[in-house]
Amino acid sequence: MKLSVLQMNIRLGDFPANLATLHRLMEEAMENRPDTVLLPELWNIGFYPKPIRKHARASEGKSLQALEELSRQYQVNIVGGTIATVYEAGIRNTCCVFDRTGTLISSYSKTHLFSPMEEIKDFTPGDCLAVFQLDNIKCAVAVCYDLRFPELIRKLSLEDISLLFLPAAWPIERLIHWETLLRARAIENQIFLAAANGSGTFPNELHLAGHSAIIGPWGEILAEAGEEEIILHANLQPLIRQQIKESMDVFADRRPELYQ
Repeated sequence: MKLSVLQMNIRLGDFPANLATLHRLMEEAMENRPDTVLLPELWNIGFYPKPIRKHARASEGKSLQALEELSRQYQVNIVGGTIATVYEAGIRNTCCVFDRTGTLISSYSKTHLFSPMEEIKDFTPGDCLAVFQLDNIKCAVAVCYDLRFPELIRKLSLEDISLLFLPAAWPIERLIHWETLLRARAIENQIFLAAANGSGTFPNELHLAGHSAIIGPWGEILAEAGEEEIILHANLQPLIRQQIKESMDVFADRRPELYQ
C-alpha cells in the first residue's frame, strides 16, 4: 500500500480556509499516486473552537461531502482524520473512512476524551471500535489521546490488523510522549502505524507538534515530519509484518489468563 499522510497547517474555526488547504494538499499528494491518504484530527475546524455544536453543524455535512468527492475524484482511499459530528446524544469526534468509490465504509468516534482539557464537557465519547479493510489490508483507527491506552490498541491488534491509523492534534509540549508512544505501539503490536498530526499555533494557545510519522512493525521510522506543513509518503509491505511474526510471534506467547 502506498500511503500519504497530510500534515496540515490548520486554522482554528476557519472551515473555508481548511477546506482549501485540504484540496491543495490532496492535489499535491496525488502526484505520488497513493492508494490511501490520512488526514489529521479535526482538520476542518481545528482543536477546537467553541461552541463546538455551532461549528459542527456548520461544517459536518460539507466536510463529509468533500471527503466523498475527493476519494471518488482521485479514486483513492481516504481515512478522513476526524470531524465533529452531531448525534442526538451530543457531539462526537469522528473519523470517517471512504474507499476509492467515495463510499463510506467505516467510522470511529474517539473513545478516550482528554480530561485536562475537559473534552467531556463538549464531546460525547464513542462506545465501539472499528476494523475494516482497504485494498485487502486489515486496518483500524484510533484518535490522538487513544494512543495512551495500550489496552485499546492491543484489542485492535488481536483482530489481526496490519495497519493502525492515528489522526491527532498533539501539542508540542508533549512531543517526546508522542514520538515514544507511536514507536512503542507499533513495536509491541507488530503493526504498521500511520499518524497524522496537525501543525501550527491556534489562538487558544495550543501549539500543535507536527511530527507526523509512518512507522514499521519493528519500530523503524519510514517517514517523519518536522513542525511545518508537509506530505509524507511511504510504501507499506504487509509481507514484512508476516515475516516478523514468523520470526518472533509475541501474540503466540501471550498469557491472557494472567491479565484478567
